[in-house]
Amino acid sequence: MSRLPVADRGTVRRALRDMISRHRRAVGVVLALHSAAALAGLAPPWLLGAIVDRVTAGAPVATVDRLALAIAGCVLVSALLSRFAQYVGHRFGERAVAELREQFVTRTLGLPVSVVERAGSGDLATRSSVDVATVGTTVRDVVPTIVIASVQLTLLFGAVFLLHPLLGLAALAGLPSIVAVTRWYLRRASSAYLTEGAASAELTEALTTTAEGARTVEALRLTDDRIRHGTTRVVRVWQARRATLALRTVFFSVVEASYPLPVAMVLLVGGYLLTRDMVSLGAVIAAALYLQQAIDPLDRLLQWTEQAQRGFASFARVLGVGLVPPEPPGTTATSRGERLVVRGARFSYSGGHDVLHGIDLEVQPGERLAVVGPSGAGKSTLARLLAGIDAPRLGVVSIGGCPITDLEPAERRRRIALVTQEHHVFIGSVRDNLSFAAPDASDEQMRAALVTVGADWYAELPDGLDTVLGDDARQLGAAEAQQLALARLVLADPHTLILDEATAALDPSTARRTERALAAVLVGRTVIAIAHRLNTAHDADRVAVLADGRITEIGSHDDLVAATGRTRRSGTPGTRRPTSA
Repeated sequence: MSRLPVADRGTVRRALRDMISRHRRAVGVVLALHSAAALAGLAPPWLLGAIVDRVTAGAPVATVDRLALAIAGCVLVSALLSRFAQYVGHRFGERAVAELREQFVTRTLGLPVSVVERAGSGDLATRSSVDVATVGTTVRDVVPTIVIASVQLTLLFGAVFLLHPLLGLAALAGLPSIVAVTRWYLRRASSAYLTEGAASAELTEALTTTAEGARTVEALRLTDDRIRHGTTRVVRVWQARRATLALRTVFFSVVEASYPLPVAMVLLVGGYLLTRDMVSLGAVIAAALYLQQAIDPLDRLLQWTEQAQRGFASFARVLGVGLVPPEPPGTTATSRGERLVVRGARFSYSGGHDVLHGIDLEVQPGERLAVVGPSGAGKSTLARLLAGIDAPRLGVVSIGGCPITDLEPAERRRRIALVTQEHHVFIGSVRDNLSFAAPDASDEQMRAALVTVGADWYAELPDGLDTVLGDDARQLGAAEAQQLALARLVLADPHTLILDEATAALDPSTARRTERALAAVLVGRTVIAIAHRLNTAHDADRVAVLADGRITEIGSHDDLVAATGRTRRSGTPGTRRPTSA
């Protein structure tokens, strides 16, 4: 399985800058409000120091009362500004996250089908859920918190320096250890969280495939093997999370130990300066209060820095989907006719050995061809080449003289449809599920498509086409879901159909009825049906036998059955070479 790419730091920084640039007005308002709130928050410690000095100097109670009222007013103003700033910040964050989700969906839908299949559902599922949610938290909460905390710390430490430069220098006593451990942490955190995200994706993939193939696992007695497989993935996630936990343990321990040091140094230096009348008692108290006040934004800054590493790692994974080259847009080449031709096609997955070896095949417009052979013979791979999902490593697959992969993707999908054993029921109504294939189809056309594929269960639906399908609503069985997929095919109305075991989930009688109904409706269209057994292909005009990635026989169903019987009676092995199409 090949993983989807992950964006590098430069790409993440550019994307973040672009996001901020698109919302620069909202960002400016948030920063202005929080800066004003921080400035208002600077007044109470200074005013409290002024009260101490005035009381020491014998000021009347009325003066103290006025200063106390000023403190209360500044606290109220700071709280109101902070509240409004948070409101504006959350609105900005939600808009930014909504845009990110839309971009992610657009990029995901633009991925070539082959890339999605080889990446696996676990990686995409983790990126579209966990990673997008983490990025949402980062944009909505983390980034504003870090920026705001940085502004507050700058103002607070600046205020201490204004009280006296020596007090300001003393306030920086804990900074070296915090800076050192933060640099140590940041150098290691990004790769550690990327590893954790990849391990989580592998675990999701393992659990998803095991759940989806539960019946196969039980039938083939693979329970112990799948448990071992899942346990291995759980252990990898545990090891990855333990590594990130170890980083956090060192990081937070050093930071927490550094907090008391600046306050102690300010009191020590302030006492020395006070004995020499270089500062007032109120100034020392104000400096100590500023440092005590700085602990909260510093704590938030460092804690959210840890969360930011998760966010940036998730952002890199989300942006990585956009790094996959989109499906080629095709050329201006046009096909002349609908004849499918395969010449010398060879294909291998991910640089491995060839699974198709020099396939030569011609399919005339309107012909029904069955491709049969044992599992692993390369039938599904050939179907993917005929549908243009994959391109041959060598040779060419063309329709009407034009290579299929050179056609515009929309044009290719309109003319050629591939239906496999895998099918999906989208959450929504029956009408929603059918309209994907034909957005302009009427209700009558949708009902006719369901009748065509033998979907008798449709008549029992309580709300007809408006019946909602999904986990919390009406659930379809495997056979019903496959009939729904075939109804989409009828509505899509392509010229060439490739059915890769498309009726495998249906019981024999239903499958036979569905195949006959489809055959009646799809007269005049090219149909290529993939099957395991020769007797399932008796309605085809021709049958191609595929074995070990090669076409070993081709001819009518009766001819091949007769040839097989003669071979068995003679007891001698033999194969017929493919005849010309």
